[in-house]
Amino acid sequence: MCLPCRASYKQPYGADRERICPRCAGVLIHVGSAFAPPRRRDVAAWRTLGVLLNAGVRFHKSCCSGPGYRPRTLREVRERTAYARRTGEPFERALVRPELP
Repeated sequence: MCLPCRASYKQPYGADRERICPRCAGVLIHVGSAFAPPRRRDVAAWRTLGVLLNAGVRFHKSCCSGPGYRPRTLREVRERTAYARRTGEPFERALVRPELP
């Protein structure tokens, strides 16, 4: 997936080489097989996705289900980020928490 181009490409994953974006020639980010990209015009969704990816959150399938909860709006990201700052919980773990206590 390429954040600057807001494009996603399904490719076989291999750790032996970097994947290159066909549009901008930048390095693609491996986000996982359970990833469903937002529409290219949905700037807020891509901004939310950028926060998740920069925090280390990926979209890998678990043994019997999908990747689990992922925030879909910037408001949900802000709520979980504030919670992480208050409690000291790592951002990556707070971002995938379905409900805040």
